[in-house]
Amino acid sequence: MTNIERLYIATLSFLIVHQIDAAYWKEWELFLLPGGIQLFDILNLAIIPFLFYGFRMVILRAPNGRRWSLITGGLGILTLLIHTGFYIAGNDRFTLPVSALIVVACGLSGIAQVALTLKRE
Repeated sequence: MTNIERLYIATLSFLIVHQIDAAYWKEWELFLLPGGIQLFDILNLAIIPFLFYGFRMVILRAPNGRRWSLITGGLGILTLLIHTGFYIAGNDRFTLPVSALIVVACGLSGIAQVALTLKRE
């Protein structure tokens, strides 16, 4: 298994665990999304399979595998940036130690994944 594959698994795992945690914190309210948990679940059911497909492309070293690695790493970074913004704005969600650690792990893993993916041009 390559380092990019390991980082993809780590980032995707952190993102999925974050989404599980996000259901507890009712993250859809932060984004002002209508539909509550129902729409939240539908969005996750629509997005997560594509990220697994992306992992397959990375494993197969497909031409678009690099793009999928950048997308997934970018989502990890975006998760950290968005939640940092919410925290700075005074929002108290995702402040339990494990919740905060998961958000930070998304970002750090995403940064490492994007950096390694770009390095392998």
